[in-house]
Amino acid sequence: MTSLPPASPRTARADAASDAERPDPLFNQSLEKGLEVLRAFGAAHRTLTLPELAALTGMTKSSAQRTVHTLECLGYMAKHPQTRRFRLTPKVMEIGFNYLAADPLIAAASPYLSQLARDSGETANLTEPVGLEMVYVAQLMTSKYIPVLTPVGMRIPMYCTSSGRAYLSTLPDAEAITLLERSQRVARTPATLTEVQAILARVQSCRQFGFAVNEEELFLGDMGLAAPIVDRQGMAVGAVHVSPPASRWTMAEAQRKLAPLVIECARAISLSLAH
Repeated sequence: MTSLPPASPRTARADAASDAERPDPLFNQSLEKGLEVLRAFGAAHRTLTLPELAALTGMTKSSAQRTVHTLECLGYMAKHPQTRRFRLTPKVMEIGFNYLAADPLIAAASPYLSQLARDSGETANLTEPVGLEMVYVAQLMTSKYIPVLTPVGMRIPMYCTSSGRAYLSTLPDAEAITLLERSQRVARTPATLTEVQAILARVQSCRQFGFAVNEEELFLGDMGLAAPIVDRQGMAVGAVHVSPPASRWTMAEAQRKLAPLVIECARAISLSLAH
């Protein structure tokens, strides 16, 4: 068998330089592109053409075409025969459902969320942190009207929500400030707090009283009261919150009647995780 000649020092140096320039040799860019295409769809982009997908993801048209074709073959996307516009298929939900089915926090929280919804008369929600946002992972709804639909999978910013502030309250001030400074603190409503120190004051209040609030800062007519959930190591893993509408509650009344229920629900979930 013929052996290969050893690499020259020049070639070795070039290979080493190439490896040093590469951020992560194990990073799969093709997989990244596929996920970017899936994330391009949403309420604002229910269907997309190939050029639109390329523009939204920053890909070349040929790269987008290969990625879309692969996802279509795998059943995650479909193309309308007349309009030639692409859409996601229900198969995409398999990925999210696998997480929900495997998440021990959801299983532990379910009976306590049910009790919170029953005792409060309001929809009980469980959220977990993802970057600078909180994502809904479980929800126990009641028959009462809610002004804003917040389905499982929806993401909301930390800086202007009760659940986000509850989560931030478990972090040291320096870490919470860093996350707030990295957030695009846009005014979602006239009531939205956007200054870091003003938001931090609400976070610190949660440490003192055990619950965080948001009063029509994300959506008009919608309030929030939340408490953090911690694991057996005392690390924050999520938050419980209710969103009493301003049409049924004043903030003072919600804090008096609902906050103790939210705090107790979060405490019960945290204790269940400790065993």
